[in-house]
Amino acid sequence: MTLDELANVATMSRYHFAKMFKDLTALPPHRFLAERRIEKAKSLLMTSKASTAEIAYQVGYNSQSNFTQTFRRLTGLTPAKYRGVKV
Repeated sequence: MTLDELANVATMSRYHFAKMFKDLTALPPHRFLAERRIEKAKSLLMTSKASTAEIAYQVGYNSQSNFTQTFRRLTGLTPAKYRGVKV
């Protein structure tokens, strides 16, 4: 869902929805969603034999490169390196 769709469901303007969301979660909606997706991806990387491209798709990314870029920004590792790390 887009920010406009979420705001529409909440019957708020886009600005007010984003502000209220950030006030409640301490994160903007986009960052909140990215962090939830990457947490799910981390779990899948450790428990699944699916490729990183399949996992990217499963957690809502249309592009493996965008997924890898976001994963690295939030974790400091690529998905492949994370999979090789013993947690």
